Amino acid sequence: MPDTASRREGYLSLDELAKLADSGEVDTVVIALADMQGRLAGKRLSAEYFLDDVVPNSAEACNYLLAVDVEMSTVGGYAMSSWERGYGDFVLAPDFSTLRRVPWLEGTALVLCDVQWEDGAPVVAAPRQVLRRQVDRLAERGLVAMVGTELEFIVYTDSYEEAFGHGYRELRPANQYNVDYSILGTTRVEPLLRAIRAGMAGAGMYVESAKGECNFGQHEIAFRYADALTTCDNHTIYKNGAKEIAAAAGMSLTFMAKVNQREGNSCHVHISFRDSDGTPVLADEHGHGMSKLGEQFVAGQLAALREFTLLYAPNINSYKRFVPGSFAPTAVRWGWDNRTCALRTVGHGPSLRLENRVPGGDVNPYLAVAGLIAAGLYGIDNELTLEPAWTGNAYDSDSAMVPHTLRHAAELWAGSELARSVFGAEVVEHYANMAQVELAAFDAAVTDWELVRGFERL
Repeated sequence: MPDTASRREGYLSLDELAKLADSGEVDTVVIALADMQGRLAGKRLSAEYFLDDVVPNSAEACNYLLAVDVEMSTVGGYAMSSWERGYGDFVLAPDFSTLRRVPWLEGTALVLCDVQWEDGAPVVAAPRQVLRRQVDRLAERGLVAMVGTELEFIVYTDSYEEAFGHGYRELRPANQYNVDYSILGTTRVEPLLRAIRAGMAGAGMYVESAKGECNFGQHEIAFRYADALTTCDNHTIYKNGAKEIAAAAGMSLTFMAKVNQREGNSCHVHISFRDSDGTPVLADEHGHGMSKLGEQFVAGQLAALREFTLLYAPNINSYKRFVPGSFAPTAVRWGWDNRTCALRTVGHGPSLRLENRVPGGDVNPYLAVAGLIAAGLYGIDNELTLEPAWTGNAYDSDSAMVPHTLRHAAELWAGSELARSVFGAEVVEHYANMAQVELAAFDAAVTDWELVRGFERL
C-alpha cells in the first residue's frame, strides 16, 4: 500500500480509526483472512476491543478454515488441520496497511490478516502467504510484479434467498440480451454498478470503468493495476463487497466460471515486472517488442501453464469455460494481442504486459498470481527460449492444450517437480488434496443431467 502521504482515501491509520471509534463513526472492525477458495473468513469485532486487544496481541481462529470444502464441511487429507490434531487455533495477524473503511456497511472498517502459528511461523499453505513467498523471491532478484485482474459477473434481479429457494434455476438476468459495450443495456443496471463502484472507491480502490459483457446480465468493473499483493487484496474485498451490495439491493450476482451454455465469467490476469526503481523490464529498449528478459518471462509462462493450471482454474466448474470459439482459451500458445491464445501480450513499451486468459471468476487471485510470478521466474532463471508468437486462430492449432478437467489439472499439479521446487511440498499436497475433495464430492453427486436423461428413458 502507498505510504500515508500518498495513499488513497478510504485507507485508515490506527490513529484515524481510534478517532473514528471515539466519535462513534466506526463501531465495528472486520478482521478476515483469505481462505482456499479466495473468500473472506473472519470475525466482526467491536472497534474498542480491536484497538485495545487485537492491535497489540493479534487474534485467533480455528485452523479448520484452511482445511474445509466449499460447504465448510470438515474433510480429511490435510496435514495442517484434522480431528487427530484437535482442530486448534492459528493466529490472525492483522496487516495494518490494509485497514480501510467499508462504506457499504454502516460504521464498519476492515483489515486483512496474515495467518501464523502460535510460535509466529507462517502458515505456508495460506493463500496470502503463498503469494508473499513468490513476491519475496521476486524481490531477491530486484524485481516487483505489477498486476491487474478483470473480474466478470452476472447480475440477477432475484435475491440470493430467492435464488437459493429456486435451486438456482430459472433466474432472471438483469439484462435479457447481449449488452457488450452497450450504454443502454448497462444503464438499466447502473444503480447497482454505481453503488459497487462508489463503495470500492470509498474503500481505497482506484476504479477505472464498467462495461457490459456478452452473457445476459453480465458485466465487468475494472480497477487500476497495483503491486501483486495490493491487487489481490483489493480483488478479494471487491468480490465479497459486490455480493454484499447486491444483496442489500435485493439482487444477486455470481462470479461462477460457467453458469449456463453461454459465455462464462472470466478473470483475465495482467502482469508485468519492474525493477526496484520502478522501470518496466519486459519491453525492449526501443519499446516495439520484448526484452530478452521479457521473452524468458513469457517462455516460463508457457512451460509452466499446464502444471500450474490448478492455480488458475481450481474448481470442477472452472473447466466448463474452455470451449473453442468462446474467448476462453484451449491452446497453450502466446500471441501479440491475440485473444484466441491462453497468453496474450498487450501494449508496448512501459505498458507492455502479459494477460493470462485461463482464470475464471472463481479463481483465488493469490494463488493465480503466485503461479504467474513463479512461472516467470522459472523462465528467467533458466533463460528459456520463447517460441514464435501465434498469429492465427489458436483454437485450430495442434499445440499442447490447457487441461480440460479438474482431474487432469490436479494430476499435473501433484506430479509437478517444478511446483514442488518453487512452492514446496506442503503447498503442493495441500492444494492437491483440495482438488481431490472436490472431485470426490462431484463424483458422488447425482446431477440434473443424469435425472433428465435417465429418470424415464433408461
